[in-house]
Amino acid sequence: MSGRAVRTQALAAATNRPSSIPPGSSIETPSELFGRNVFSKTVMQSRLPKGVYESLQATVDEGARLDPSVADVVASAMKDWAAEHGASYFAHVFYPLTGLSAEKHDSFLDTDGAGLAISNFSGGSLVQGEPDASSFPSGGIRETFEARGYTAWDVTSPAYILENPNGNTLCIPTAFVSWTGEALDKKTPVLRSQQALNVQAQRMLRLFGHEDPPRVSCFAGAEQEYFLIDRNFYFARPDLMSTGRTLMGAAPPKGQEFDDHYFGAIPERVLSFMLDAEREMLKLGIPTKTRHNEVAPGQYELAPIHEEGNVAADHQQLTMSTLSRVAHRHGLVCLRHEKPFKGVNGSGKHVNWSLGNAEQGNLLNPGDTPHANAQFLVFCAAVIRGVDKHGAVMRAAVASSANDHRLGANEAPPSIMSVFLGDQLADVFEQVAQGGGATTSKEHGTLKVGADTLPQLPKDPGDRNRTSPFAFTGNRFEFRAVGSSQSISGPLVVLNSIVADSLDYLATEIENAVDGGADFNEAVQDVLKDVMTKHGRVIFNGDGYAEEWQVEAAARGLPNLRSTPEALAAYETKEAQDLFDRLDVLTPRELHSRFEAYMAQYVMSIGVEARSTLELARTLIYPAVKRFQSNLATTETNLVALGLGGDTETLTRVTDLIAQLIGATAPLGRAIEGLPGDAPIGEQGNYCRDEILPAMTAVRAATDSLEEIADDELWPLLTYQEMLYIK
Repeated sequence: MSGRAVRTQALAAATNRPSSIPPGSSIETPSELFGRNVFSKTVMQSRLPKGVYESLQATVDEGARLDPSVADVVASAMKDWAAEHGASYFAHVFYPLTGLSAEKHDSFLDTDGAGLAISNFSGGSLVQGEPDASSFPSGGIRETFEARGYTAWDVTSPAYILENPNGNTLCIPTAFVSWTGEALDKKTPVLRSQQALNVQAQRMLRLFGHEDPPRVSCFAGAEQEYFLIDRNFYFARPDLMSTGRTLMGAAPPKGQEFDDHYFGAIPERVLSFMLDAEREMLKLGIPTKTRHNEVAPGQYELAPIHEEGNVAADHQQLTMSTLSRVAHRHGLVCLRHEKPFKGVNGSGKHVNWSLGNAEQGNLLNPGDTPHANAQFLVFCAAVIRGVDKHGAVMRAAVASSANDHRLGANEAPPSIMSVFLGDQLADVFEQVAQGGGATTSKEHGTLKVGADTLPQLPKDPGDRNRTSPFAFTGNRFEFRAVGSSQSISGPLVVLNSIVADSLDYLATEIENAVDGGADFNEAVQDVLKDVMTKHGRVIFNGDGYAEEWQVEAAARGLPNLRSTPEALAAYETKEAQDLFDRLDVLTPRELHSRFEAYMAQYVMSIGVEARSTLELARTLIYPAVKRFQSNLATTETNLVALGLGGDTETLTRVTDLIAQLIGATAPLGRAIEGLPGDAPIGEQGNYCRDEILPAMTAVRAATDSLEEIADDELWPLLTYQEMLYIK
C-alpha cells in the first residue's frame, strides 16, 4: 500500500462522530454533578461520629497531627460509602517522580474462617500501603534491590470514586515515601512546603497585629492547554505514539497566521468531548470554569476555579488523566506535549498562585489603595525577593526536554525569571524604592467604548503581560512558564518555599528593628525599601519576547538558563540545598535525588526521540524518497530519449536532499551510540543537548524539505495539514 493510500485510509476513518449524549437526553446540572463521587466534608459529616469528624477537620483545616485512633472508624464509613457507589476495590493513588499518577489496587474482598466472602477495609489499610518502590525513580535514594516503600493517607485531599463500566474503584490520595522515610513523590514536598509557608505567614500576620491568625495556605489554579487529534492520525504517526510529538513535518500552507482559531467557535465534535470531560471532572469535585479554542489549530484550553494548593495539584493530575480517558471515547487523542507540532504554538499550564486564610482572606489582594496596604506590600515584596534570589530554582521546576522547545519562543515566556507587576504596583514599588514610603496609587478608571448602547466598563489600573513568566494579575501571580504535561507540584513546592524563606527574612528584619527601638511602620518601610534596592532588578514590565530583553536581563545579572541541563544544575547548588533544608521541605539528599531523576528523564526522552527519528528516516522516509527519485529519473530519461528535454532541476534538488538526509542520519546514529552511559547523569544530559539534539535537527531539516517537493502519493507520513484540523 502506498503512503498516500495509508494516509487516505486514516483520513477516511476520521469522520464526524455522534455525541455521547444523544439529542433529547436529560443532562444534569453542574450543581447536581459536583462532588457526586467524592468522600467530601459533607459526606464525612453525615457518616462519621461528631468527635471523629471534628478530629479530621482539625487536621484538614488547621494542620493538626492526624489522630491514628480515628482510622478504623473512617475506613468503615468510607468502605460503606464506596460500596454504595459500586466500588469493590480501593487504590492508594500517589505521584512518583515520573510526574504521572500511580495506583495500587486492592480488593475489599476477604474470607472468614468458614470460607465465606466478606468485605473488609481496616484503618491500617486506609492509612498505609506498601507498593514496590524499586521500579519508580528515586534519584539514588534507593537501590534497585531495596524495594520497600510506603504510601501514607493524605487526609487533606478527599478520596473519590473512579468509575469504569465494569466496576468502580475507591481512590485514596497518598504520599509516597521510602523505607528510610525520604520523599519519593511529588506530594510530600508540597505538604512540607505548605507547612513552612504557614509558619512564616502566620508569623508575619502576628507582627501586623493579628493575634491568632488561622492557618495560611497557598491556593492554585492551573490553566491546562492541550491539542486534540483523531486517534487514527495518532496511530498513523509512529513518532507521536513513542514521543508525544512529531519529530518531522513541514509547515502546512495554512497554520495559525490568521488567528482564526483563537477563541473561535468550538467544533461540535470537540465541544461534545469537552462537555463529557467536564461532567466527569465535576463528579470528581474538580471545579472546571473556562473552556475555549487556543491560538494554534487543534489546540484548546480549560481552567478551573482556584483551590487549596495540595488539592489543586491532585485535581490537576486527575484533569490530565480525565482528558486522555474521555478523548478515547470520542475517537480522539489528547496531546499534552509542550510542542507536538513545530511551527505552531506549543502548550503551557499557567499556574495561578496566591496565599491566604479564612480570616484575612487573600493576602495578595492589594485593595483599592495598595500604597496604603502595608501588609499586602510586605507579602508582595516577599514574592519579589524570592523570585530574584531563587529564579534559577524556579526555572529548574519547569525544566524538561519538552518545555525546552517552548520556552523562549514567541508563544511562551523566556527562560529568564522576572516579575511583571503592572503599572499600578510598579509605580507603588518605585515610590518605595525612592524612600519615604508610597503615598499614592493609580486609580481604577472607566472605559468608554463609544457606543451608547454598550455599558461603560471598569478599567484596571494596569494592563496584563502575556510575555512574563511570573505576572501579577490583580490578586495573584501567574506562573506562565510551567509546561502543559508537567505536574504542578514542583512549581508549588518552589513558590511556597521561596516565599516562606523571604517572609522569614522580612519578619526577622522587622523584629530586629522594632526590638532596637524603631517604630513598626518605619521598620516596614525600611524593609520594603531594602527589598527594592537589592531585588528590584527582577521587575520587568516590558516585552519578554524582545531580543533587547535578553541583553538587558544579562546586564541586570538575571540568569538565562535556556536548557534543562543548565536549569536542573540549580538543584545542585549550596544556595538551593540550604533553602529547602532549613525549611524542612527537602533534605540535600532528597533534592539531589530530584536532580538525578529529572536529568535521567531528560536523557531518556532525548534518547527515545533520537532513535525514533533515526528509524523514521531510514525505514520510511528514505525508501519513499528513493522511489520518488527513481520515478523522476525514469521520467526524465524517457523524455530525453524522445527529444522533449526534462526537469533536471527537480531531480537535482531531490538528489541533493537525499544526500543531505544520508549525510545527517549517519552522524545521528553515531551520536546515539556515543552517549556516555557510564558518565554522571549531568554529563549525559549535556551530551544529549550538545550532540544528539543538533543531529536530530539536521535529519529533520532534510526530511521536511523533502516533504515539500516529494510525490504526495509516496509520502509515508500524515502531514500537518491533514492532522491539525478536527474533522
